[in-house]
Amino acid sequence: MKRVYFLIIIGLLATSFNAFSQDKNFYIFLSFGQSNMEGNAKFEAQDTINVDSRFQVLEAVDCPNLGRSKGNWYTAVPPLCRCRTGLTPVDYFGRAMLAKLPENARVGVINVSIGGCKIELFDKDNYESYVEKSPNWLKNMVKEYDGNPYGRLVEMAKIAQKDGVIKGILLHQGESNTNDSLWTKKVKLVYGNLMKDLHLKPKKVPLLAGETVNADQGGICASMNKIIATLPETIKNAHVISSSGCTDAADNLHFDAAGYRELGKRYAEKMLSLMGF
Repeated sequence: MKRVYFLIIIGLLATSFNAFSQDKNFYIFLSFGQSNMEGNAKFEAQDTINVDSRFQVLEAVDCPNLGRSKGNWYTAVPPLCRCRTGLTPVDYFGRAMLAKLPENARVGVINVSIGGCKIELFDKDNYESYVEKSPNWLKNMVKEYDGNPYGRLVEMAKIAQKDGVIKGILLHQGESNTNDSLWTKKVKLVYGNLMKDLHLKPKKVPLLAGETVNADQGGICASMNKIIATLPETIKNAHVISSSGCTDAADNLHFDAAGYRELGKRYAEKMLSLMGF
């Protein structure tokens, strides 16, 4: 019995220590999706200077070329996804957040995204069969997350929870699921798994989903936006971020750098309002 009591006391002390070491003003945001969340546009000089050190990225892969290693925090200078990806909405999401948050607040982001993937890649129970049928170029990107992007997102999120508080999830995906009427249910499954695996409460952790390149820019997947618009009907705490007016690249599939900056700011505007700022 003495041993049992001793273990209980040790457990309580450990829990108290973790709670004490966690910074309640360090706001963590998970982001995932395909190429537009990964970052397709090349970042420019203006994107790499004057990045506030209060804006942090938790590196999800080892990047020797950047001097970064998996599972560690760094000032959020692009690239914020993998070692050689481009500018992402997350870049200006974090900057816009800090522009309105109190000075004692910090923002941390985790970005696990795979260009060209369907939402099925983040289904933790069925992703393996999806990957098996995928082309080699996608398999090679998946390998950078040890074959399991969803698992890596959860792994990094658990590390982040030791330092701060997860306040929201950012999603940009849908191009590869264009006209998939089951997309909202598939997203709900991923969101629900994240809530369970990270012990989060849906009422406190909103999901922000960005539209694909808008019809006003000639977006070739713009029809998907009608389906994305219905996401709040399936997930109560989901919110859609408009891409109207966000400029795009010549392929009409990806946003250009200016488009990513604007879209990121819109994610931030919605998150700030949900947080009461």
